[in-house]
Amino acid sequence: MPRTITLEPYEGSWPPDDPDAGFRRMVAEYSRIDPMPTLEVLGRNKRIPVGALVNFILARYGTSGSDALLEMGPRVVRQMDEIVRTAEAANTDEARLDAYRALKAIVSWLLVPLDDPSRRAGGR
Repeated sequence: MPRTITLEPYEGSWPPDDPDAGFRRMVAEYSRIDPMPTLEVLGRNKRIPVGALVNFILARYGTSGSDALLEMGPRVVRQMDEIVRTAEAANTDEARLDAYRALKAIVSWLLVPLDDPSRRAGGR
């Protein structure tokens, strides 16, 4: 089912305390760039229709959060969230630094199988 999407720049404004200000700023910046020349060259070089590339990019981006959750697991995500919430509730630099250290340890643990594929759970 063919659909048409109009690529347009985002020129909205938002208050400084908008919790989505960072996202809005990125949309405003990136929506000024015309992605079509890149997609046309990629499509031509890979022999993939531009519409299929756009569909892939949108689907991949749209599911990236779900993919990350599936890969990490809900337990790890909740642990990381609790670390951040605890630090923010304490509202001190020391608590935030402790949170950074805790998150760094979790990331280090998550990297083990990537850095050493021969290492398995319960293994060495």
